Amino acid sequence: MKINKLWLATILGAQLTFTSLAADGTTDTNRDADIEALKQQLRELGQKVQALESQRAAEQQAATNIANGQIQELDQKVRILARERELDQEAAAALAKTQPKLTVGPGGLTASSADSNFVFSLKAVLQVDDRTFLDGSGAKGNDGLLLRRARPIFQGTLYRDFDFVFVPDFGGSSVQIFDAYANYRYEPWAQLRVGKFKTPVGLEQLQSDVNTSFNERSLVTDLVPNRDVGVQLWGDINGGVLSYAVGIFNGVGDSRNTGNVNTDNNGEFAGRLFSLPFKNTDIAALQNFGLGVAGSSGNVSTTAAGLPSTTGGTLPGYTTDGQQQFFAYNPAVGAVQANGNHWRLSPQGYYYYGPLSLLGEYAISDQGVLNTGTGAQAHLQNTAWEISGGWILTGENASFNGITPLHPFDPRKGQWGALQVVARYAELNIDDDAFPVFSNPATSASAAQAWSAGLNWYLNKNIRMNASYSHTTFTGGGGAGATAPAFTTRQPESVFFTRLQLAF
Repeated sequence: MKINKLWLATILGAQLTFTSLAADGTTDTNRDADIEALKQQLRELGQKVQALESQRAAEQQAATNIANGQIQELDQKVRILARERELDQEAAAALAKTQPKLTVGPGGLTASSADSNFVFSLKAVLQVDDRTFLDGSGAKGNDGLLLRRARPIFQGTLYRDFDFVFVPDFGGSSVQIFDAYANYRYEPWAQLRVGKFKTPVGLEQLQSDVNTSFNERSLVTDLVPNRDVGVQLWGDINGGVLSYAVGIFNGVGDSRNTGNVNTDNNGEFAGRLFSLPFKNTDIAALQNFGLGVAGSSGNVSTTAAGLPSTTGGTLPGYTTDGQQQFFAYNPAVGAVQANGNHWRLSPQGYYYYGPLSLLGEYAISDQGVLNTGTGAQAHLQNTAWEISGGWILTGENASFNGITPLHPFDPRKGQWGALQVVARYAELNIDDDAFPVFSNPATSASAAQAWSAGLNWYLNKNIRMNASYSHTTFTGGGGAGATAPAFTTRQPESVFFTRLQLAF
């Protein structure tokens, strides 16, 4: 810009000079010489201007080249830094793939290898109950607090496909091993389980202890086996639309846990089919509607261990919601043993939709028995059924596998967890042929009818509080005697339950 101004000033100066010369009247010769000199000066000035412009352009180009070089250098450095960051991230990801993972949360403590082929989990169940029997319907010592279950749960996976579970129980009067098994998962529909676990017969029995609606299971569970040692092929087909389980077990009496031995060298077959026919459909109201049938069959060779458990009494028999024995194999003459075929059949089903839950089950237990004193034999067919339901007042979805509160208990935030009301009715009927040859009708009831109602408070996924009332009436029994079953059947049983449960 300055060069252009200089050039214009020079031209203007030259014009003024020419004019001045013309005005002075200088001779033509001298004027021509002066004009030529001025032209020469103009040419020299033009050359200088061009030289200056060339120099300026060269300097600008040099500056541009330097700037471009610096930009390219900076861009290269940025690219190098970006690549180094990518390499660091790749190295960190590669390192993470080789590092074990530790997780602590509502599901317990879990440690796993980086590829999840090896997993170890520590969980636990703690249930502290209170039973209060009303109107003198409980035997002495039945009222009060008890540690119903205290179970650490060790489970995990080895080499991706091999699972294991080990569950001891420190509740009650002695330490027991409740579950101890290994499971091979070839596919979800083809799995093999070996060890001690629940026999696949009773629906309510198969529901986890932490998810049952009431403190104690219904009268139907009196007629199905509990845990046994066996081998079971099982699986879920099409995501659980159809589930199956078939197995061979040592065989146990009704409501019994195995003593870890086969008492008579005979085995028992057990199987179950259960279907959720609408699970994968768009019919939301029917997706959690399930129906199934289960059963077992085995031969028992003259042993009392094949009869029902002795819970609530001293002889084999059946118990109430309050865990008092209302029926026992207690004939006036002789003792009773299981002898011959023992089969069970249990149609079952449930329905869950939104906050609504319904569960129904029927059970038949056909037991061959022998009176060792008289030699009398018979097949006794005892039956039971139940229907239970619930409604979650706070709107959460109910399920067979528990409830997760939408707003876990936190008074500071005005959150109180989930509340559920539940109700149940159940009956158990003893075969008429049991009396009087195999059971004393003066002390043992021939039937029990129980109704229950309760409120369950889920503070969060891990802590739950229960309160319920159960009333059981009896048909028959009620004779003289200070112990069960006579004492139990003398009047209806009325019991109030509470529970504090911690499970993770």
